[in-house]
Amino acid sequence: MKFITYLAEGENVGVLVGDNVVPLNNSLSIKLNSMLELIENTTASLLDEIKSLITDNKTTSLPLNTVKLLAPIPYPRRNVICLGKNYADHAREIKMTKISDTGIPDAPIYFTKMASPAIANGDDIRFSLENTGQVDYEVELAVVIAKEGININVDEVEDYIWGYTIVNDVSARDLQGKHKQWYKGKSLDTFCPMGPVIVHKKALPFPVKLNIQSSINGELRQNSNTSNMIFDIPYIISDLSKGMTLKPGDIICTGTPSGVGMGFDPPKLLNNGDIVECYIEGIGRLVNKVSVI
Repeated sequence: MKFITYLAEGENVGVLVGDNVVPLNNSLSIKLNSMLELIENTTASLLDEIKSLITDNKTTSLPLNTVKLLAPIPYPRRNVICLGKNYADHAREIKMTKISDTGIPDAPIYFTKMASPAIANGDDIRFSLENTGQVDYEVELAVVIAKEGININVDEVEDYIWGYTIVNDVSARDLQGKHKQWYKGKSLDTFCPMGPVIVHKKALPFPVKLNIQSSINGELRQNSNTSNMIFDIPYIISDLSKGMTLKPGDIICTGTPSGVGMGFDPPKLLNNGDIVECYIEGIGRLVNKVSVI
């Protein structure tokens, strides 16, 4: 199932079925006010109830084009957790820049990204040239955590996953180089497009092996598969949870493949009016326009 957050007389949670939205807020045995509440209250019986709601047409659906999509989790409770250089080809392509060292990592490189809010499919990536002149794109598979866990064994990781979405880890490369770390350059307003949906884990095989791509104005830039990660999802979640509690709704971005703008010679960075399209097999397309203000 593909879950969305949308505006229609307030914030709502729904299931996307084709081009229609099945509302969930007031249609279930429990009342939901947000995607985070759905994640926290998910049980096998609740999923069965949602499936029944869809198959038996127990509620009136809404045409998707009549609602405003939001990011699936517009305001994450904690910073988005990210991995740097988790595809070898990406690690190699940025080795000559000032934003990273030259090696392929021996252990995961973790950092966080503020999203307040995360922006939705169709929203603008906005920035001022007074703040940055080198804005880049990074398509990433993001994992959404289902329940609290610490010291999670690798073979138990799937139990702690709720679903998957797309995040564009928009990055100000000049700020990354200037500050010698990545938090500031990754956390400017609108720099966390997310969505358009969260696909529940039961809809995808595990471990996930999904094609992942990005294009700018129709030009294919990134083209890989999540099976090419250096550190896979079971390793990442198990490693992160060692001594650190993961919580429901936590979002973990798993890294980006080669083809980012800074990897080209000369660089192909984002300009006003550019259309950025991120695609992951089985999840969909996250499309945003660049607006330089």
